[in-house]
Amino acid sequence: MGRSRSNILCFLVLCASFLVPASCHSYSHGALFIFGDSFYDAGNNIYLNTNIPKLNIFPYGETYFKHPTGRASDGRLIPDFISEFAKLPLIPLYLQPGNHHFTDGVNFASGGAGALVETNQGLIMDLKTQLSNFKNMEKQLRQKLGASEVKTLLSTAVYIFSIGTNDYMVPFTSNSTVLQSYSKKEFRRGENGMLWQWSIESFHYLRPESIPTVR
Repeated sequence: MGRSRSNILCFLVLCASFLVPASCHSYSHGALFIFGDSFYDAGNNIYLNTNIPKLNIFPYGETYFKHPTGRASDGRLIPDFISEFAKLPLIPLYLQPGNHHFTDGVNFASGGAGALVETNQGLIMDLKTQLSNFKNMEKQLRQKLGASEVKTLLSTAVYIFSIGTNDYMVPFTSNSTVLQSYSKKEFRRGENGMLWQWSIESFHYLRPESIPTVR
């Protein structure tokens, strides 16, 4: 298990190196798109009509925001600091009512999510669902900005995600039968497969000249 998690971490670092934008074209800044679990979820789960615990209660959020925001923290999360460093506003939630401004980026993360669909299935937005939501957002942007502008926006954006912890934790903390459905090899292959699918989907938005040369 340790080796598998290490491999996943290395895979994510490799993907991140490919997803750093080379330039910003007509935009004064790059957009930030966030995917993952509770390490990155800034409140999407609040708007889910499921029995997943909602974190919009005290003491969450008491130090920085002075009120609960849905973050699994009493303050800010890593993406909040990244957006501040990039001189971006707090990245809006995909499920936030009335959110139609996507040019700074969107937070698709969902606390409890995993790379595997079976992890907390029916309670959260798994990685596959987050990717589907990203595609829906892209369609909305194309209607608003046009295909050319959206291609520029997405190809110069930064994509970050934190996923995989719940795939290993949930089977031992719930009545999940996921380990009965997979062998150890199949389990690792399924998780890595979802991450690989996401990386391929991400590369679709990159310009060839923005991919660094490995020497």
